[in-house]
Amino acid sequence: MWLTDITYLPTREGWLYLAGVKDVFTCEIVGYAMDERMTQELTARALWQAVCNKRPPAGLIHHSDRGSQYCAHAYRKLLDQFGMQASMSRKGNCFDNAPMESFWGSLKNELTHHQHYETRAHAKAAVQEYIEIFYNRQRRHSRLGYLSPAVFANTFRHLQAA
Repeated sequence: MWLTDITYLPTREGWLYLAGVKDVFTCEIVGYAMDERMTQELTARALWQAVCNKRPPAGLIHHSDRGSQYCAHAYRKLLDQFGMQASMSRKGNCFDNAPMESFWGSLKNELTHHQHYETRAHAKAAVQEYIEIFYNRQRRHSRLGYLSPAVFANTFRHLQAA
């Protein structure tokens, strides 16, 4: 199951919106995209990146909130194209997306709080490094037996192949 959501970060140029896709099983951020506007195209770029990175089998559950970006016809069409099952939270039920909200909390606590980014480009570079170098490859998760998401995923794949 993949979860997806959008958050924002402040820069001196204005907000930087970040759409992310998280694999619930491995805790990996499998796709993300950033832009100065919170659009359906932003969420579509994050989904495309996730699909290109992981090539999930048909039937994967894709969970989101009821934001207009995820309800958009073009986005729903992408989910159908990739053979994903759309799942959305009921109105006022934010607990379904708790692992994604937890990631946003980690990102903001460990990276962006007390940082003042001059430009969106500086913020993008910091977020990219945080996700790809630290969070997915180094940050240990108690739920994964204190392994990083990448190590956990690789271990699982090797066990399946054996």
